[in-house]
Amino acid sequence: MGLASRITTNVYAIGAFAALAGIMFGFDIGSSSGIIGTRQYQEYFDRPSDLLQGGINGALSAGCFFGALISGYPADRFSRKYTLIGASFIFTVGAVLQAASNGVAMLCIGRALAGLSVGITSMVVPIYQSEIAPKEIRGRIVAVQQWSITWGIMVSFWIQYGCQFIDSTAAFRIPWAVQSFPAVLLMCGMWFFPFSPRWLADHDRMDEAIKVLADIHGDGDVDHPRVQQEIKEIKAVIYFDREVASHRYSDLLKPGILYRVFLGVCLQIWQQLTGMNIIMFYVVFLFQQAGIGSSQEAVLVSSGISYVVNVVMTVPAIIYIDKWGRRPTMIIGALSMSLFLWIVGGVLSTGNWYISPDTDKWVVDLNSKPKADLVVACVYLFVAAFATSWGPLGWIYPAEIYPLRVRANAVSLSTASNWFFNWLLNFIVPLLMQRLRYGLYMLFAAFNFLMALHIYFAYPETKGFTLEEIEIVFKHNPRKKIDRAMVERETAQLYSTSTSYSNEKELEEVRT
Repeated sequence: MGLASRITTNVYAIGAFAALAGIMFGFDIGSSSGIIGTRQYQEYFDRPSDLLQGGINGALSAGCFFGALISGYPADRFSRKYTLIGASFIFTVGAVLQAASNGVAMLCIGRALAGLSVGITSMVVPIYQSEIAPKEIRGRIVAVQQWSITWGIMVSFWIQYGCQFIDSTAAFRIPWAVQSFPAVLLMCGMWFFPFSPRWLADHDRMDEAIKVLADIHGDGDVDHPRVQQEIKEIKAVIYFDREVASHRYSDLLKPGILYRVFLGVCLQIWQQLTGMNIIMFYVVFLFQQAGIGSSQEAVLVSSGISYVVNVVMTVPAIIYIDKWGRRPTMIIGALSMSLFLWIVGGVLSTGNWYISPDTDKWVVDLNSKPKADLVVACVYLFVAAFATSWGPLGWIYPAEIYPLRVRANAVSLSTASNWFFNWLLNFIVPLLMQRLRYGLYMLFAAFNFLMALHIYFAYPETKGFTLEEIEIVFKHNPRKKIDRAMVERETAQLYSTSTSYSNEKELEEVRT
């Protein structure tokens, strides 16, 4: 087996390459957060009002919402792989339009197209990663997507930091153009990576599915025990789905499935209500409002450090998420974020608020360096808490809780809900920063506390179970630890009608 084959059949390499879509996502978020506070951007676009700036940022989220909503069909019909390639092309077009924009209208169209692509990839990549990863490291592989997002945000932001010294529109055109690089790489390279084995099996291409499973989980050996077991489970689930269930959208409303759809949608909404993406978008405005930094450069440096924290603190999640478990990580993460936001809001409430004559916006004079340092520290700690918990798990959990027959459509719906709230928050947060001021951080602190309670009472632990075994996990009390042997036994009973191969020739064809 050559080097290229070893790379394209290595589960870590497959998951990491697909996660280039996360860098696209991060680039598009980061390309706005650092630019909107610069003089060059403000002057060229005639100092956009809070409402207009919310609309510009919201164009990305609106595109993401529709992209996520429509992504289920192409992911099921044309494969996860081809859908990622097509989405990369759309992103490239969007990046070019942004870099060449001659006004707000063209900028919004470019951001909407880039958002359409990000919406599609943010749904498809976690599914693709979860379907190629073994159960022991599934969380780790999907968490790489979030890590890629953080890298994209950070790299994009520091590119903008360097470009701010360019005294022309190139200060924001260069960062927008650079976004296209990972998209082009993903579009060209994805051709060499495998299809999802579960998608292949579901489309009656079982011989190809067995070959992919053997390559990525059995070192090319179709008789490897893990490969044999996965083939049995996948064939049994497909038989059950076709003979007992169906592939209709109405399946999302059936008992058992509807509850999981509700959990997936709520989880993605909660991820937005942590307040993290708002801080990523408006961290520059946040520090300006709090009077942190005496110049544009100082504010950008203070803001950029939060992106570095985001990248570094996602690493523990990648390494340990499959040891910590989903439930405790989300609960502790939400409570930690709530605490840090309460402190930020409390400190800002003690300052002297006034309307700046330069910007005609509310700012605060903390009149105390220790208070300003405490705000900065708590923002960084908040980012760290999100990076190790809700950042990766917001994508991991929804991608693993649905049966194959509804997985693409259900994840599409939950991802669309994430982007709808992302759009809503991006649209109204610039206004809320002026209306609620310090109360905005207390509002998100309350949301984080509520989501911790929701996770405790409603969400079962999925760590260590195959995608097929999770069907059984949801039949039990989410607050109780589930016996693994019992799950394996019930899984075998549920799919007992199809635990043997329907056609032994499939294995023989792959062997030969």
